[in-house]
Amino acid sequence: MNKKTVFKLSAGGRLQGRLRVPGDKSISHRSVMFASLAEGRSRISGFLNGEDCLSTMKAFRAMGAEVQIDAPDRLRIDGVGLYGLKAPGQALDLGNSGTSMRLMAGLMSGQRFGSVLSGDASLSRRPMRRVVDPLRRMGAQIETAESGTAPLSIGPANHLHGIRYESPVSSAQVKSCLLLAGLYAEGETVVVEPAPSRDHSERMLQVFGVDVKARPGSAGLRGGQSLHASDIRVPADISSAAFFLVAAAIVPGSELILTDVGINPTRTGVIEILRRMGADIEVLEPREFGSEPVADLRVRGVGLSGVEIGAELVASAIDEFPALFIAAACAHGETVISGAEELRVKESDRIQAMVDGLRVLGVDAEARADGACIAGVGAEGQLGGGRIDSLGDHRVAMSFAVAALRASAPIVIDDCANVDTSFPGFAELAAGAGLPITVDHGHD
Repeated sequence: MNKKTVFKLSAGGRLQGRLRVPGDKSISHRSVMFASLAEGRSRISGFLNGEDCLSTMKAFRAMGAEVQIDAPDRLRIDGVGLYGLKAPGQALDLGNSGTSMRLMAGLMSGQRFGSVLSGDASLSRRPMRRVVDPLRRMGAQIETAESGTAPLSIGPANHLHGIRYESPVSSAQVKSCLLLAGLYAEGETVVVEPAPSRDHSERMLQVFGVDVKARPGSAGLRGGQSLHASDIRVPADISSAAFFLVAAAIVPGSELILTDVGINPTRTGVIEILRRMGADIEVLEPREFGSEPVADLRVRGVGLSGVEIGAELVASAIDEFPALFIAAACAHGETVISGAEELRVKESDRIQAMVDGLRVLGVDAEARADGACIAGVGAEGQLGGGRIDSLGDHRVAMSFAVAALRASAPIVIDDCANVDTSFPGFAELAAGAGLPITVDHGHD
């Protein structure tokens, strides 16, 4: 991947118009996995054609699933059934995708052949024991590198048995991993969480015909159930929409409508937090794409105020916090974030990355073990300019791009190639809406 990709932003601007961000990454991953395990042909529309989801697609192709690309956002998948995957000829390279690795750790633990899951340098630093330890309790033969990270070496399934697992963290990736292993396990697998995490797996498994017992904070299923082909319509990703919600909210006079956004209640923490800060966000025409609620979102720029954001909101907004740091920096007064230590083990240490970047822009920000304290500049104030290291983290890069709307001088953001993992076309879409961004791809 080209590390030299740089975002260059002029200071100022405001956003106007109507746009649709790409398909939901979490749902796109799961649609490929579940359709590949189903019996029959599934069609997927709205698929996120980003690097992470393509890594999932390539992995299942390598194991015998027939995946046809009918258009950049439309797939046709002939599934092989629960026990129809074939041994890949080599390690499955999952690139930068933590979702692919953690969910597939569970799925591959149930196969009759061994496998190795590998990834890029960033993914190879992310913690995997959180899925490996409960999988071993289920009987999986699985090893990590010495540091508890990828690559993961998974032996052929011997005899998986269902467990009741009380997870110390609220993580849809952990929950989904164990439910996927549970499909291959004897008896029932139940995952209980300290707070509800996103429930896309439970919803989609039911669409594919699996009986899942789900309620906020827990999910369970019995092993041996077959999946049956289904057509999936993927909503626009609220995590990608979040950058535009913040961008319009921090600039008085901005007005944007974001269409077809997934508003799954386990994912709408970003809307709730921005509204607590005083943002003007309307939910228009709520409807459903299959089992997922969607709506159009209208956001208008008004002054924001600092708030306290505690642990109760973290799980439903975990991926949106980098953008929320920018909203906090532009608000009047102080914003205190707590209970968000999970941010330290994402593609980067997002707490430190965002605080360091805000300080470059002249914001008074302090990192804490589980969050941060940010003194906002208010509606009349401005951020400074400067050069930001995104640390190769797509969400950090896009967040600081949005900050330029309230900057007094240009902002340059280094190491932005990974934006394509979750939001291909971000710069072009943002520029069309009024963000003063250009991209320099440099050369290796």
